[in-house]
Amino acid sequence: MGGQSVVSRGNERYFDYFINVLLILLAVISVFPLLYVFAVSITPYSEVLRNGGFVLIPRRITFEAYKALFGMDAIPRAFLVTSFVTVMNTLINLVLTVLMAYTLSRKHLVGRSFFIFLIVFTMMFGGGLIPTYLVVKGTGLLNTVWAMIIPGAMSTWNVLVVKTFFESLPEELFESGRIDGAGEFTVLLRLALPLSIPVLMTIGLFCVVGSWNTFFSAVYYITDPGLNPLQVIIRGLLLSSEQMEYNADIVLPTTTLQMASVVAASLPVILVYPFVQKHLTKGMLIGAVKG
Repeated sequence: MGGQSVVSRGNERYFDYFINVLLILLAVISVFPLLYVFAVSITPYSEVLRNGGFVLIPRRITFEAYKALFGMDAIPRAFLVTSFVTVMNTLINLVLTVLMAYTLSRKHLVGRSFFIFLIVFTMMFGGGLIPTYLVVKGTGLLNTVWAMIIPGAMSTWNVLVVKTFFESLPEELFESGRIDGAGEFTVLLRLALPLSIPVLMTIGLFCVVGSWNTFFSAVYYITDPGLNPLQVIIRGLLLSSEQMEYNADIVLPTTTLQMASVVAASLPVILVYPFVQKHLTKGMLIGAVKG
């Protein structure tokens, strides 16, 4: 028995070593593209050419690509547009999701099953691009910043996740609030929401990432160049830079400008993620949709 126990512990140790090595390799694979993009963005274009386009640790550092990028009039304006869309879309999405999810989580709601069916039905069938465009146009949202916010103001999946979380909370908690004279809205604000921080942070992160990467809604509904979000501007920059020819010894190179634009578009989300990371896994687990 003692020998089997030693062998078992030895096998577990080797298995742990294997898992650790595998995780390290996956981490390197994940970090490598980010390091490459950032390294190229701060490397002189002449050095990029000498290295065949591959640079991981630059010998010289220059921020000329970032100066050229933010020296364009469209980039700061696009940052403001994207920031406004991200903040407003996240706030509206959270408010509507919480109100809808809490209402559907109340088992005494008249017609609850029918309303849930209507919500789930939208996950299986969509109206299509042309009807959606006609609705946006008919409501006067076309070519306004709200066209990138209102059509996606609420996610069915997020509603189901938050609804399941509310249902997992003890009903006695809500009953005690009602006994003390609190209404449903007060129960939601004072009792349910303080316990919902993990799941709200989770869906909030999804909203932030999706809103920051707004692209197709701008392409469909926006024709005013002054209202284009960051992703549309950077896409146009990448396409136009491919057709430009630059002197390798002079700043404003093609490749480094492209990489600088990728870093500029990704950095805000990367900076936000560490602050909500601890809530992400917990929120997904406690708000998981039950069968």
